[in-house]
Order: sequence, then structure tokens, then C-alpha cells
Amino acid sequence: MPRPVLLIHGGAGDIPESRIIGKFLGIKQALRSAWHLLQPEENGGAGGSALDAVEAAVRSMELDENFNAGYGSCLNTNGQVEMEASLMEGRDLRAGCITLLRDVMHPITVARRLMEKQRHTFLGGDDAQELALATGSERLQPGALVTDGARYTLKEFQEQVAQGRDPFFARTEMAAREEKTPAPAPEPVAVPVPKTDPSGETVGAVAMDAQGHIVAGTSTGGITGKWPGRIGDTPILGSGTYADNGRGGVSTTGHGETIMRYNLAQRILAAIEYKGLSAQAAVDQECREMTKRLGGTGGAIVVGHDGDLGIGFTSQRMAWGYVQDGTIFYGIEGKVVHQEPFEVQA
Repeated sequence: MPRPVLLIHGGAGDIPESRIIGKFLGIKQALRSAWHLLQPEENGGAGGSALDAVEAAVRSMELDENFNAGYGSCLNTNGQVEMEASLMEGRDLRAGCITLLRDVMHPITVARRLMEKQRHTFLGGDDAQELALATGSERLQPGALVTDGARYTLKEFQEQVAQGRDPFFARTEMAAREEKTPAPAPEPVAVPVPKTDPSGETVGAVAMDAQGHIVAGTSTGGITGKWPGRIGDTPILGSGTYADNGRGGVSTTGHGETIMRYNLAQRILAAIEYKGLSAQAAVDQECREMTKRLGGTGGAIVVGHDGDLGIGFTSQRMAWGYVQDGTIFYGIEGKVVHQEPFEVQA
């Protein structure tokens, strides 16, 4: 019987130092809120539920403004939140994909409801909103998901555009620092360099339960300063999310336009299937190749069909975490791994 595993991420990008503690707290809280759902005793002895665990982990991060999903999502040029999510299970390859969702707290749950309807796979805009409200979601007041951090970042983005800077890599190619730049004045002046959105990046989770069933889910608020109606990689199967019990499960994060063009999730699984690579080798190879070819950065988490894990990124940082043998392992930069005992908080 396979050993249950839950692997999550809280976004990839040039995450500033000031956001690291919040990311770590959110990652650990998400793991603690979802891990019990993978245990057999929580599912009538049937081996736990990868589907329930993935949904719960993502829902936890959608409530946390340290992440760019749900509450704390990025704003488009109109100052509005437009969210998207996808959820896929690897046994029957069922999936639910949602985009351009507004004023609803949990896009990942709306994606699950669409998947369970088994009629359509992808729904967006007003119709996605109608599905959410008709299946139990609460309609929030306009602007309820907007945070001060998101407002500040949009203002900063608009200032950068007004200065003539290229906004194409607005999310993943921003530095969290100020640099000294020569100016016509006698003394150097501090000129702000574009910064990563302080609320973070896309969130995602991949789980395998004791039955060997793999589920992957991803949720995001997109990129700061996007055009209204812009759709990213997150709701696109094969780019932002994919799960197949015979190969593995993937959730990606990073520069959406780059990930879509490269089809990152499917390329990682193809490397596992056709090249015989491990989950770790596959994610490292394909993230590097994506950035080498297209310039944009990103990352992904992978659970292979035999339960091996892969965590890789070409961005400056990516928040991630998993539970194994009673311990939470987590990190955000390079190969640095932190750990602490897993203790379910009351």
C-alpha cells in the first residue's frame, strides 16, 4: 500500500525577505489543516482522501493574505480581483477549471464542484460565478478580497509603467530592494526597482493517498496589472495543473505566460514517463529548459506515481512544504531545508 504524501507550494518569484516568515507560517498551517484527511481513520479505513487533502490545503492558503490566491489576490488594471483555479484527479482524469471568478472566497472549491458535476471541465466569467453561488458559495461584497498590500503593489506597478519599464515580467522578474542609480544631480539618488507583489504568488498542492490515488490543485489571483479578462496558466490542464495515477501529479507557479507557452506540467510528466527520470530530476530539467528557452521563471511541485517528490524552481525563491514521518519539511530558497515536528494545532 502506498504511503500517503502531501506536498504544497506557496508561490515562486522574487519574494522579499520581509515575506518569508509569513510564507512559512502559512505553509505549515496549510499542511496541518489538511494532513489528517489523508489518514485512513478519517475516511472509514479506506485510506484517506487525496482529493479532500488537496482542497483543504489550498483553501487554507486562499484565506491567508501572505499568498496570491483568494484573500490577498493581485489586482488587474481596474483594481479588481479576478481569480482562477484548477483541480484534477489522476484515476479517471476528471478535472474542474475555473477562471475570471470574482467576490467568492474559495476558487478551488468551485473547481471541485465543477469537476463533480461531470458535464463540463472549464468554466469562466459570469457563468463560473453563477455556478459558485448556485452550489453554496457566499457572494462577498465587492472589494472584500482586496488587501492594502495588493493596492500598494498595483500603484507601484502603475508607476513603473509610467516610467516606461517593460511590465511583461511584472510578477516574477521583480526585485525586492532599492538600488543606487546615477542621476544628473550631484549626489546619487535611490530609485526603486520593481518589486514582487507583497502578497506572494500562486498556491498549489499535490497529494497521493494510501490507495495510490493522485490529485493536484492550483489557485491564484494572477499577476498585478493584468488586463481585465486575462487568463493565466493556473486553470489550464497541462500548464498549471495535471494529475495521472500512472505518471504523477504537478502544480506549477511563476510567470504564467511563460508556463502556458512551455506547457510545464505536461513536460515534467513526459520526462518521468518517457525519459525515466525521477520526479526531482524531471522538475529540475524542465524548469531550467523553460527559463533557458523563454526567459520567464517559475517552479513546480511533483509527486511521482511511486510517491517520490520533486521540488524545483528557477525563480529567486519558492515556498514549499510537505509532511513525512511525523515531521514537516519546508523551505523557500535553494536547497535549504527546514524541519520541525508535526503537531496538530488545536
